[in-house]
Amino acid sequence: MSGGIYGGDEVSGVVFDAGSHSFRVGFAGEEYPKGDIPSFVAVREIEPDGDVEMKEIAESDNNVKSKRDIFIGTTSIVVPRANTTIQSFMKDGMIEDWEIFENLLDYSYSKILHSDAQYHPALFTESAWNDKSKRERLTELMFEKYNIPAFFLCKNAVLTACRMLDEMELHSNVGGHRDKAFLGLQTARTSGLVVDSGATQTSAVPVYDGYAVTHAVVRSPIGGDIICEQLQHMLDEQNIELIPIYKIGGKEEVNENEAPRWTKRKGLPEVTESYDKFMKKQILEDMAILNLTTM
Repeated sequence: MSGGIYGGDEVSGVVFDAGSHSFRVGFAGEEYPKGDIPSFVAVREIEPDGDVEMKEIAESDNNVKSKRDIFIGTTSIVVPRANTTIQSFMKDGMIEDWEIFENLLDYSYSKILHSDAQYHPALFTESAWNDKSKRERLTELMFEKYNIPAFFLCKNAVLTACRMLDEMELHSNVGGHRDKAFLGLQTARTSGLVVDSGATQTSAVPVYDGYAVTHAVVRSPIGGDIICEQLQHMLDEQNIELIPIYKIGGKEEVNENEAPRWTKRKGLPEVTESYDKFMKKQILEDMAILNLTTM
């Protein structure tokens, strides 16, 4: 294989799939990602050192960034801490907080992949409406900071359409024969309409000859989170209070239709409103899951 050209099974490429709800990373060619962590992180602001005058200067100077502790991963962000908010690096399907995003990349390489970035080409998925400036900044970040050997940024709708074509090929080969309809598809590039409903929005993206038709994209600010909001509304109407698990120190067994009996956890720090809402949302998401095997 000539230098500077990457392709085939011998390349240990890394795939990053960032969404508003979860951040997935893994090696290309594997069936499942190595890691699937929340796109949300816990952020604790650190007070600047020094006297009152220095603190006032730091607050008035927009160029001075306050130091932050960032906690990543499900087991880390659910720990109750004082002065800690739950934040996401994504907004409208695009990267907004680059500091949090870089911390997620560092975590992915060191804790999930257990490998150095310079040994792996990287593929990133992006929304069909991603800004050019954000694409350029991501490319610069991956080459300048992580020193990756190769980089590719692809519309997630195009990858979905290609995946559908692969599944059609798989089904066409069942029984040792190839479907004639698929033979016609194989000679052309992937085309189709990809409807994607995520946590915060739903989009319809036309794909023609392997390219996303960006000017024809239709988006709606309604996604899976609306189910959690409706569940919360139903509980409020019935005067049912959600008790997040971090507040519970102990529970007692009760009979059917009896009110729950529990004791509050002692020594809890004063948590932020965003953390409390995040923990309640975890319960609502569990309630929103429909187990089709019981139907």
